Amino acid sequence: QVELVESGGGLVQAGGSLRLSCAASGRSASAYNMGWFRQAPGKEREWVASIRWDAKSLDYADSVKGRFRISIDNAKNTVYLEMNSLQPEDTAVYYCGVSARLSGGRMPVSTVNYWGQGTQVTVSS
Repeated sequence: QVELVESGGGLVQAGGSLRLSCAASGRSASAYNMGWFRQAPGKEREWVASIRWDAKSLDYADSVKGRFRISIDNAKNTVYLEMNSLQPEDTAVYYCGVSARLSGGRMPVSTVNYWGQGTQVTVSS
């Protein structure tokens, strides 16, 4: 079992930045690939970004590519999501998730083994 604790959400103005973090714990936490997801009201949860457990590969959804950056601190078993140039369309609950496998660098929602509690990100216009 992997426990995920998220932090960093909040309210920002359009064009601003936020940095989310998700700390993973558990004996096998370091063996999982890590990803970020988001779910806006009335919409399905969607994949945002993912990083391989050893940080050798990263991938992003087209909607955030060039604006968001995922990174991992293996020593701390913590994954980060740096979000820049935020827009109101980015408003959602953001979740950290881990998976034992990646699909072409992506992490489909259906493959996530464990989820964090979610943190609200609200971008005002």
